[in-house]
Amino acid sequence: MQIPEVLGIIAGNGVYPQLVAATARKAGVKKIVAAGFTDETDPLLRQYVDVLEWMRVGQLGRLLKFFRAQHIHHAIMAGQIAPKNLFDLRPDLKAVMLLGKLKQRNAESIFAAIADELAKIEVDLLPATTFLKDSIAKLGLIVGPKLSSREEYDIELGWNIAKEISRLDIGQTVIVKNGTIVAVEALEGTNETIRRGGALAREGAAMVKVAKPNQDMRFDVPIIGVETIRVATEAGLRVIAVEAGKTLFLQRDEIADLASAASISIVGR
Repeated sequence: MQIPEVLGIIAGNGVYPQLVAATARKAGVKKIVAAGFTDETDPLLRQYVDVLEWMRVGQLGRLLKFFRAQHIHHAIMAGQIAPKNLFDLRPDLKAVMLLGKLKQRNAESIFAAIADELAKIEVDLLPATTFLKDSIAKLGLIVGPKLSSREEYDIELGWNIAKEISRLDIGQTVIVKNGTIVAVEALEGTNETIRRGGALAREGAAMVKVAKPNQDMRFDVPIIGVETIRVATEAGLRVIAVEAGKTLFLQRDEIADLASAASISIVGR
């Protein structure tokens, strides 16, 4: 891919937008423009971009106007929006019209519709992994002790269930222990699923996180961050299994150090 001179970032929460900005700059992007959302985007992002415009979640018309004014033709969605803010949405007219056309309102359908609106103003939404190729999970044991046969079986079981719930668009993460599905992710997100599963399993459980069938790599890709490992450590997890080639590790070295210190094995499948 030819490196764009100007890049737009639709910035959700966490360090993801900062990492995208930093790696894009390193790759040769000359100007980086970000749309930040109040109560979501980390204000530290300002240190990584040339222009940061603040708006509310749901102000689609303002986002499109901002990108048009900044002459953006390539953009990346980076970082999630908290579920509570999706339910506290105060959409502008443009967003109301978009949502009104959707029969199902989930992350995939909403983001795909936003991508279509961006395309109408000649903004190409790039894959979320565009500048983070080195952070994509590899196949096999990534860090931690070798898995036992029991853990291998739990991962196989969890994988099949996670693939099915992701196909049904329920969630992408399950917690398994000793052949029992302990927790299934829904709208609450990965970290809350880990906490709930850890409380029920007590310790020694495995987490399995997968991509959706026909995952659109422009948005909603599976992500493991430092906070994921901290929550997993508190919950007493033993194994984290992710889909190789489709999962992003944010702050990869820090993740490896934390997992190793907690004797958590991370494996790409």
